[in-house]
Amino acid sequence: MTVAARIRCSFCGKADTEVQRIVAGPGVYICDECVSLAATVIEQSAATAGEDPARPKLPIWSSLSDDEMLGHIPRVAAHIDATEADLVAWVRELRRRGTTWTKIGEALGITRQSAWERFSGEE
Repeated sequence: MTVAARIRCSFCGKADTEVQRIVAGPGVYICDECVSLAATVIEQSAATAGEDPARPKLPIWSSLSDDEMLGHIPRVAAHIDATEADLVAWVRELRRRGTTWTKIGEALGITRQSAWERFSGEE
């Protein structure tokens, strides 16, 4: 695996070699450190009265300089490419199974035609 293709946490951007474990989801990855941080944030949110617990918080932003945030942008953009590749793989598998473009479009909240135009070149 090349350095550019290395799996990175979708939240902190650390490579799989920088953490103990990374868990994969559909188009996203999360490292053990971010899981721990998320658990802490959830515990603290439960203790905070009057706040909407469903509203996501990004405490990391307040601790980053503009230059650090700018440095993080390429990693965020790389996740878009990885997520798109995962989506294409899912659609390709559904088509291999005989799933119609109509059903794929409905699942994505788009028309059959839009689904076909976006993904048919992958067949």
